[in-house]
Amino acid sequence: PHFRVYTSRDRLGVEYGGALKNVIALAAGVCAGLGLGYNSNAALVTRGMAEMRRIGIYLGGHVDTFSGLSGLGDLMVTCFSSLSRNRSFGERLGAGADLEALLRESVSVVEGYHAVRSVAAIIDKGKLEAPIHQEVYAMLYQGKPARQAMGDLLSREARKEDD
Repeated sequence: PHFRVYTSRDRLGVEYGGALKNVIALAAGVCAGLGLGYNSNAALVTRGMAEMRRIGIYLGGHVDTFSGLSGLGDLMVTCFSSLSRNRSFGERLGAGADLEALLRESVSVVEGYHAVRSVAAIIDKGKLEAPIHQEVYAMLYQGKPARQAMGDLLSREARKEDD
């Protein structure tokens, strides 16, 4: 066997984790496309996990679900696999490809592109702190340059990690 199945009673957490990780994977791809390096990418994915947890709990998911296979496990493979559509899309965007051309050329659905619009509305409604999701939204729907979006994330005011 190459795969082991685990179950969860937290259907909401599993579903929200599956949607939210696509946005973070897209951001991880942008980070890679800009050549920001492994440390920046690891920091982005780790903080993205915190955002996923924050948003998912707000929507009714259980905190532990986001640390399990359907949360952290799925996030890792989607952010770091060369086969990930969301990461690949973000990587090309970060490398300077035109967003409209990427969307036209895309053969398969890039879930993070569509998910981030809904997530932005949830973040606004709940007054949640989710700067990675907000910067991805700004890149995809407000024309913010990828380098500026990642620069704004990296230059945020220093704070405690658990705040």
